[in-house]
Amino acid sequence: MSQNMIKVAPDTVAYGDGTTHKLMVEFAIPGAPTDTIVLKILGDSIHMTAPAKDIEYVAALALAWPVKPDKAEAVYEHGMLRIEVPFKDPMEDAVRVTIKIADETSKPKAIPAAATSTAGGRGGAKPLASQPALTS
Repeated sequence: MSQNMIKVAPDTVAYGDGTTHKLMVEFAIPGAPTDTIVLKILGDSIHMTAPAKDIEYVAALALAWPVKPDKAEAVYEHGMLRIEVPFKDPMEDAVRVTIKIADETSKPKAIPAAATSTAGGRGGAKPLASQPALTS
């Protein structure tokens, strides 16, 4: 491989398939021998290099939604590298938190009804439009 290769960004199409819940990515890299393509996928990005004759295709995609890189599949056919990688469920690694029952000493104090405003807690004495005005 020559050090003077021109680096070129390949034509790229990337979209989410709602039916299969996968990210679909296609790189047009004609003339790149299959054994020279280097494809690396992280949970939030895809990186690809592929030398072909006097050029080297180089691509890096930052992903807006996390994927499962260990489940990715890639096929190279007729100069097109097609990649399918499932989206990661954002709650997949969530930890369920146990909820404790509060004891009597930690319960909030009740506010007596006389202390509440007639304005429905809006911070003013003016009644709501649906409430009758109070007169003394």
